[in-house]
Amino acid sequence: MKIGLIDVDGHHFPNLALMKLSAWHKAQGDDVEMVFPMGEYDRVYMSKVFDFTPDFTTCINAGEIIKGGTGYDMSVKLPDGVESMYPDYSLYGITDTAYGYLTRGCPRGCPFCIVSGKEGRKSVKVADLDGFWRGQEEIKLLDPNLLACREHMDLLKQLDDSGAWIDITQGFDVRLLTDDNIRLVNRMKIKEIHFAWDQEKDSERIIQGLKFYASHCIRKPHGYYASVYVLTNFNTSFEFDLYRVYKLREMQFDPFVMIYDKEHAPKRIKRLQRWVNNKFIWRSCEKFEDYKG
Repeated sequence: MKIGLIDVDGHHFPNLALMKLSAWHKAQGDDVEMVFPMGEYDRVYMSKVFDFTPDFTTCINAGEIIKGGTGYDMSVKLPDGVESMYPDYSLYGITDTAYGYLTRGCPRGCPFCIVSGKEGRKSVKVADLDGFWRGQEEIKLLDPNLLACREHMDLLKQLDDSGAWIDITQGFDVRLLTDDNIRLVNRMKIKEIHFAWDQEKDSERIIQGLKFYASHCIRKPHGYYASVYVLTNFNTSFEFDLYRVYKLREMQFDPFVMIYDKEHAPKRIKRLQRWVNNKFIWRSCEKFEDYKG
């Protein structure tokens, strides 16, 4: 068969499902490529992660078209035989980075997040590290809540033993840090550790967790302990947004503002994001009220 693949979202971040589909079809002896507009295919897979991404509208010459991904339908999943495939990184020309999940699911059920609806309200181990890593210099871990998994200590040890640089792209749940797991986290080669402070109701536990982390780690050379995602424009007041930003600065953590539904967000939230996330401005202008951007 001749198989065509379409990454509807674009190529800024590799599509893991397409890399696994490519690996599976190549193992069956099929020819696989990213779709060319004038090409002819027996089957084409279209994958879309984000529901706000415009659909692919170019005419496709294919006997069969299969669409999947959270941008199309959360209920569509890869077959087990495909899900367990080692990704075909050559699809994106990737040579020094591995991408994958060790766990799926999250117990939190945050209203702004699709993970619990898609993967369940429990963090469950789905793979060992060698399922998607074979000596690459960097590992980008996509897990939604690794520390909530019962086997997380073993999985953290696998990451530590790899000797690779680790990017926990979704961050760690600061509420789940313990003396034992923080010891492993501190041993890992992590370029930047991320936490999150999203909802007002969780503030006390988040602050406690951040203080616990600060008491168990070494401050970074640039003066802060870790970065903290700050979700805005979703059930929070602007006053609470500012409170989180100022509180994190006071605690020597580095806030990173995320905007929910950015297209329709108020201008002052977009200004807040520009002020906080441009670290040259953030460090030279201490008060949002003084920011002129």
